[in-house]
Amino acid sequence: MPPAPEPTVSAPATPALSQAGPWRNPWFFIALIAIGLAGWQWFETRTKLTATQKEVARRLAESDTVAKESRALAKLAQEQMAALQGKYGELDGKIAESKSQQATLETLYKELTHNREEWTLSEIEQSVTLASQQLQLAGNVRGAILALQSAETRLTGESHPQFITLRKALTRDLERVRALPQVDLPGMSVKLESVISAVDALPLAVHGHLPENRESGSGPKPDQASMSSLSFWKQLVAEFWGEFRSLIRIQRFDREEPALLAPGQEFFLRENLKLRLHSARLALLAHDQWAFRHELKQVRIWIERYFDGQDVAVRTCLDNLKQLSVAAISIELPSLNESLSAIKTLKSGKDRK
Repeated sequence: MPPAPEPTVSAPATPALSQAGPWRNPWFFIALIAIGLAGWQWFETRTKLTATQKEVARRLAESDTVAKESRALAKLAQEQMAALQGKYGELDGKIAESKSQQATLETLYKELTHNREEWTLSEIEQSVTLASQQLQLAGNVRGAILALQSAETRLTGESHPQFITLRKALTRDLERVRALPQVDLPGMSVKLESVISAVDALPLAVHGHLPENRESGSGPKPDQASMSSLSFWKQLVAEFWGEFRSLIRIQRFDREEPALLAPGQEFFLRENLKLRLHSARLALLAHDQWAFRHELKQVRIWIERYFDGQDVAVRTCLDNLKQLSVAAISIELPSLNESLSAIKTLKSGKDRK
């Protein structure tokens, strides 16, 4: 087999290209475009970098300003914080002082509450004791009711549980006292006082009803002219007859005549009447029905016997005595031991505390 013919090598095209110039080479344009793009990119990058540097510088300047302002604000905040810490310290001290004052006030309030309860209990005890005295000593039911109502009103404003038992006891005692019959002791005492005051001015019956022969003496006495005209013997006989007639008193027994009193007995009669009336008033205060009526009966008997029953003042006194005699003064008065015992129980409980 014969050897292959060698290929024909064509002459290089470089000389041809060099002869034609670089403008016909597309790679040249590509290179120019690439260089242009690279230059434009560099310029763009440079421009952006410069703008960025300026922006960074501006922002750095702004940040520096902000930092300065921040440092100023931080310093101001520190100063304010220091001031606030000082004020907080003052407030802490005031809070501690306030707590101390609050503790003191709580102690004072407890003491005041305790004292207030004691004062309330003392006032109630005083009112109940006064009511008991009005009942047992004076028999004044109305005064006792008013005193118990005052104690009940004082107790109404208290909400402490320990006063509940006392309130119940006080209510029961008040109901018992209200159920009592009303005896007007002051009014009856005023009537007795009016009779006592009128005793000295009451007219005696003997002064208003003297017998005719005692009022006219021993008959009509002759005047001086007639006496002078009589003879001596006739004048003597007339005087003797007049004296004889004065020794004789004619009294009727078919009707009651007023009792006669010696001149010095009138004073003692009036004083004895006053003593009887004073005894009746003491019996009234002691609710002694029998003694009260007995004394008034004796006074009525004496007034009817010795004083003028036709006089207005005498009739008024007799009417008052009659009204007083029929009045009932003896009533069974209840004791207030239940309320007093409840008060003592509360006081003993507080003393143990």
